[in-house]
Amino acid sequence: MIARMWEVRASRSGFDELLSWVCDEALPSLEVLPSHVSSEVYSSTDLRIVVITRWRNTPEELPAPPAELVARSPHVWDFTPVDR
Repeated sequence: MIARMWEVRASRSGFDELLSWVCDEALPSLEVLPSHVSSEVYSSTDLRIVVITRWRNTPEELPAPPAELVARSPHVWDFTPVDR
């Protein structure tokens, strides 16, 4: 299992539209893929949106968000579970 964390900061006026884009366009395009396990979306008061997706194997990329809605490009990190 691989968890991918995708984080983006919205422009001041683009937060609601960016969140809608993530939930209504970007994630649905990934959630139909056979290796996709689950997705979660989080938002913060400082205009950040975080998406955590879980995959059976190699994670797929979220599409690039509309440039006018973001304050900076998304950052992406992959994580694997730790047995303890």
